[in-house]
Amino acid sequence: MHTMTAAVLYGANDVRIEERPIPEVGPGEVLVRIDRALTCGTDVKVFKRGYHAKMIQPPALFGHEWAGVVDEVGDGVSGFQPGDRVVGANSAPCDECFFCRRGQQELCEDLLFLNGAYAQFIKVPARIVEKNLLHVPDSLSLRDAALVEPLACVVKGVEDSGIHAEDTVAVLGVGAIGLMFAAVALHCGARVISVGGFYGRPIADEMGAKVIYRSDRMNIVEAVLDLTESRRGADVVVEAYGVPKMWEAAIALVRHGGTVNLFGGCPADTKIDLATTRMHYGELTLKASFHHTPEHVRKALNLLTRRSIRTDLLITEEAPLAELPYLLNGGLLERRCVKVAIDPWL
Repeated sequence: MHTMTAAVLYGANDVRIEERPIPEVGPGEVLVRIDRALTCGTDVKVFKRGYHAKMIQPPALFGHEWAGVVDEVGDGVSGFQPGDRVVGANSAPCDECFFCRRGQQELCEDLLFLNGAYAQFIKVPARIVEKNLLHVPDSLSLRDAALVEPLACVVKGVEDSGIHAEDTVAVLGVGAIGLMFAAVALHCGARVISVGGFYGRPIADEMGAKVIYRSDRMNIVEAVLDLTESRRGADVVVEAYGVPKMWEAAIALVRHGGTVNLFGGCPADTKIDLATTRMHYGELTLKASFHHTPEHVRKALNLLTRRSIRTDLLITEEAPLAELPYLLNGGLLERRCVKVAIDPWL
């Protein structure tokens, strides 16, 4: 039996690099030889928690941002053949349930998830092959193409927020998602204020955002208001921390008639205080974007192909698969990396 090297999640803080059988493809499925898989903040959370209620239950193959080369195709597959350069999303909707029929595929009641990117091979299920496996143009590296999945979530978030040219957009958080929000908003022609105490601040600055250093002693709301016209607040605010007090700050610093996207997922059962008078008389719009759709996966690939996003500022290092447990257990912070490209063949 042929085997591959893969990362397996067994529980909280327990990822092991093991030899596993190379998956056998069935009808409609595709086997992809992974070229690069990217580290992700969600994977760090899953590693620390030991599971993800929607995406992964241990023991299970791990990782969800990847690109590679088709190695084998199952019966009935059309449009793909061995040697094709491809990138796949980590899910696909059913297109039949209540939400899919209403154009909300991200809320699909039967959303099919795929994990296993931290490995030498990944088997792509037939539904994802059909809906969310895309050809990568020769002009785009597979390393950069692996950004498609998280970028698709951000593209959806930008669209949901109604960001336009000349808007002032405040992005709270300068991790990978916050930086991608800043990059896409800047691409749209917006003026961006990035807030963070993370090492991503110099990256946001290089992208062209106005950067505010967040500290425990700082009044974030006042600092952002000082950078907006007549201190009215930002047209759009994106919360990319996933912290309840930052959700409250986001709502406090948007202008009347503005939009807040509460993008960062907070711990279960947490709550925030909401000023009803400000909500009503300020005509605020609160949104909370989740996940992506096939349309946004394609838009993300197009942005990357057109070099609209500075991928070199987001993917700053490469590492072998053997280093993954270290990277998830604080190594990303220690190395001051936004994302690391894992090469499973090193």
